[in-house]
Amino acid sequence: MNHKKEISVVVPAYNEAENLPLLRDEIARAMKNITGDYEIIIVNDGSSDKTQEVIEKLFQDDHDHIKGIQFRSNFGKASALKAGFSEARGKIIFTMDADLQDDPKEIPRFIVKINEGYDLVSGWKQNRKDSFVKNTSSKFFNFITSLFSRVQLHDFNCGFKAYKSEVAKGLDLYGQLHRYIPVIARNQGYKIAEIPIHHRKRKFGRSKYGPARFLNGFLDLLTVMMLTKYFKRPAHFFGGLGSVALAMGFFIGLYITYLRLFTGSIQSRLPLFIAGILLIMVGVQLISLGLIGEMFVKNYAKEDESLKIKKIIKN
Repeated sequence: MNHKKEISVVVPAYNEAENLPLLRDEIARAMKNITGDYEIIIVNDGSSDKTQEVIEKLFQDDHDHIKGIQFRSNFGKASALKAGFSEARGKIIFTMDADLQDDPKEIPRFIVKINEGYDLVSGWKQNRKDSFVKNTSSKFFNFITSLFSRVQLHDFNCGFKAYKSEVAKGLDLYGQLHRYIPVIARNQGYKIAEIPIHHRKRKFGRSKYGPARFLNGFLDLLTVMMLTKYFKRPAHFFGGLGSVALAMGFFIGLYITYLRLFTGSIQSRLPLFIAGILLIMVGVQLISLGLIGEMFVKNYAKEDESLKIKKIIKN
């Protein structure tokens, strides 16, 4: 029977066998002072260690609170979160990393913030216990994300978050889009907040951080911006770029025409002349692409109006 819970805690885990029993104990202690039942959903994201054995042992010891999901392979954190959200039955859904760096004692503070009327509360690792390289790159990532998205948060990628159920279940996550959950939620009209949290050093296992995250993160940011701001109006995106290219090509063409009429030769400006022609062609193609995109949106996009409506008052 699908009994409703007050709180669900979704924990993506990839090779975290040593950390999971300790994390389960810490979450259980934190829940003792919270009214209502809870569940912990551990998603094994294709681990190659004994993570699955540990999850099954935890379930046998506490099947009232533990639920496990096992992936066939390593599909990434976004897929793990999406699977956890789909199984969650809590009114408030938490996400936590399995590395013990997030402190479950902070859970009540998130709940207080949610009860103040926020839909999503994100943690901020204000005094982060990581390496200099990781801390510095994280600050740069957060600065760029805040600059482009205009969402003012200090720590977009913090794994410790609390959601109202409808927010988490309405997220369409894939690839590496979990890094931009606050941006996606804000653009869906949800109210978000951020609170400083206690952050700890990793005790067991290895960090999944790698240099490839820089490039992937930037490409994912472009994806988020496209999906959230321009998905329903592609002509604004492609048309804007095309108009700039077209204008540059047009003014280059005017300049070349002026040289031809008043100097009699454009031999030394031939590369500029070719560049102008290419800019005009690119501009026309981008504007055309935007218009074609508008036709696809108009004819095939199915907009869920329920995402726009916050409340209906009627007899």
